[in-house]
Amino acid sequence: MTTARHIVALLQSHIDGDGERFLSVATQLAAHEARQGHGKLAQELRELIDAAKSRSATVARRGAGPVPMAKPKGEMAGLLEAHYSDIRLSSMVLKPQLEERLSRVLTEQRQQARLRARGLTPRRKLLLVGPPGSGKTMTAAALAGELKLPLFTVLYDGLIGKLMGETAKGLRLVFDAIGLQRGVYFFDEFDAIGGQRSGQNDVGEIRRVLNSFLQFLEKDDGPSLIVAATNHPELLDKALYRRFDDVITYDLPDPDIVRGILEARLATFDLSSIAWPKVLESAAHLSQAEVARAADEAAKLAVLGEHDRLTTEGLLTALQERRAAVL
Repeated sequence: MTTARHIVALLQSHIDGDGERFLSVATQLAAHEARQGHGKLAQELRELIDAAKSRSATVARRGAGPVPMAKPKGEMAGLLEAHYSDIRLSSMVLKPQLEERLSRVLTEQRQQARLRARGLTPRRKLLLVGPPGSGKTMTAAALAGELKLPLFTVLYDGLIGKLMGETAKGLRLVFDAIGLQRGVYFFDEFDAIGGQRSGQNDVGEIRRVLNSFLQFLEKDDGPSLIVAATNHPELLDKALYRRFDDVITYDLPDPDIVRGILEARLATFDLSSIAWPKVLESAAHLSQAEVARAADEAAKLAVLGEHDRLTTEGLLTALQERRAAVL
């Protein structure tokens, strides 16, 4: 392998986040330089490799930490909001089919080096579709938390303002960041930029924005996970769907999920007297987020009333208040 090919292999392993292969290629490069008579350079490379291996061993003993996060600065500060998430998939109450699909995404992300070695690409461009409060935003946070990656949320007030006058300059900056800083990049309310190009209220500049997004998304092959979410799939341009690796649909919770959410949120209370059929009937047509809020309201009433046991009446009242607020 030539020095140039070594450099390409080093960059590819770095992009893939494959530290083991990176050190292996670096060792090969050091041996190559030694054979070329560049003894001093080869020795410097070996010392750096030994130092990196020692540091990796220390980190392994302490437990793997999150991927380092570069805070958005300058123009990027108005386009991306960054933080680490402490949410995990186990924090969510999911239908088995949905949990299986998300687990598959995580497995492919964690094993992406093995997939890429065989010419395969892991799922890394996801479109989440479903009603408000059904868990799409929490999913993006859970994926970031599970993978120990920073979560970057795209800020549309900064993005759209730039796009309207500068023909997707802001969007290009976002995709530049996606290629450089590994993380989970979340486009919430995606229909804001992914609307149909033939819509009645179509604006030429917004159409160019969508075209640019399609091009950037299709060309992107970096290490980051891109997650877009919408409450209005009917507004999305049809060309978007084939650009995503997976389209995952969210629904309002069934009775089993509702009970799971309530029991998880109220785990510190005695629920032995709850009339579950009445409670589950009252929660029909509420989203996961509204059920969770109702649980919190019932819990606060119990705490302020100095009770350790939750009553059916307290839960029904909280659910009815949430229903009145959203339905």
